Amino acid sequence: MLKAYQYRLYPSNVQERKLEATRETCRRWYNDLLSERKTAYEERGATIGKYAQLRRVKDHKAASPWAKVVHSHVLQVVVSDLDTAFQAFFRRLKAGQTPGYPRLRVFHRFDSFGFKEYGNGFKLDGRRLRVTGIGRIAVRWHRQIEGRIKTLRLIKKAGKWFASFAVEYEPTALPATGKDVGVDVGIASLLTTSDGDKTPTQGWYRNEQAKLRVLQRRVARRTKGGKNRRKAVALLQRQHERIENRRKDFLNKQAHTLIAQYDRIAVEDLKITNMVQNRHLAKSIMDAGWGYFVARLHAKAEEAGRVVVEVNPAYTSKDCSRCGYRFEDLTLKDRWIDCPRCGLSLDRDHNAARNILKRGGQLRWGISSSVDGLLQEAAGL
Repeated sequence: MLKAYQYRLYPSNVQERKLEATRETCRRWYNDLLSERKTAYEERGATIGKYAQLRRVKDHKAASPWAKVVHSHVLQVVVSDLDTAFQAFFRRLKAGQTPGYPRLRVFHRFDSFGFKEYGNGFKLDGRRLRVTGIGRIAVRWHRQIEGRIKTLRLIKKAGKWFASFAVEYEPTALPATGKDVGVDVGIASLLTTSDGDKTPTQGWYRNEQAKLRVLQRRVARRTKGGKNRRKAVALLQRQHERIENRRKDFLNKQAHTLIAQYDRIAVEDLKITNMVQNRHLAKSIMDAGWGYFVARLHAKAEEAGRVVVEVNPAYTSKDCSRCGYRFEDLTLKDRWIDCPRCGLSLDRDHNAARNILKRGGQLRWGISSSVDGLLQEAAGL
């Protein structure tokens, strides 16, 4: 399997200038390649592919004094990045969606460049990262890399540089626990499990809105193109990065806890893109990070040998988890259900999580022990 490790870099002033120069060289090369493809199609109806542009790398290095000092693999990765953008464009077009055509990158919209082979352009040199054309860069190694390093991408984010390593490794499955769980994601409670455990909503973005308003106004008052505006933008970016990091850290820990405790996890297959069309709930939904949480569950489950299944979310909140009675008049304001048929009195989200577990068991892994208990409970009524 492949796994990404990301570390903060601390380049010197000279090294940072070289990183910026390489980034700008790659940006201009990207735009040249995009213009070449676009012009060829519009004027001659011809299609220029990835390998034709890869053959241009050698000539570009010879012609450009800026590209001459950049490792050839970096320029080849730029070609691959552009081709990936076009493949995504054609895939969406074929699927009947409305795709955006790959666009020219301005300075602040091109934030990374990469190397495709360890030992050829980059390598670890003691506690530092040696990069061809830049030097030995100080790295904060907050955890050990496990596996064989394949590629490297240097990323600038909110004024800071990061090194992202793609590592090939052999995953180790966790010991079986014999437990299954259904997880309901929501707004009133971020996570609710079929065992009744609740994780309250954190509200990372909402809690920082007051500070974001101040920083955004500061940017709006600065003159475009000025040095003070760039400083104000950097402060705003760092605040957004802080919110993002806090959200990701919390959701990663929640996913890790569930993977460690349960063999099989059922979640709802939510269409978040459609749900955020509701202007009353959009901010809360996006702030909760449901999509990121489910993605991390899948990634961690694959690594640990667990099973994660996504079930149909229809009526999970409105169906009684004991007898199946449907509450047709249930609204979002109703946080507790009282079933008139079987007498079940339960928190709405807890009831939904039990339904999710039941559907997950029927769909993918057979009737589990937890689902058996629910069915026996219903049969005994």
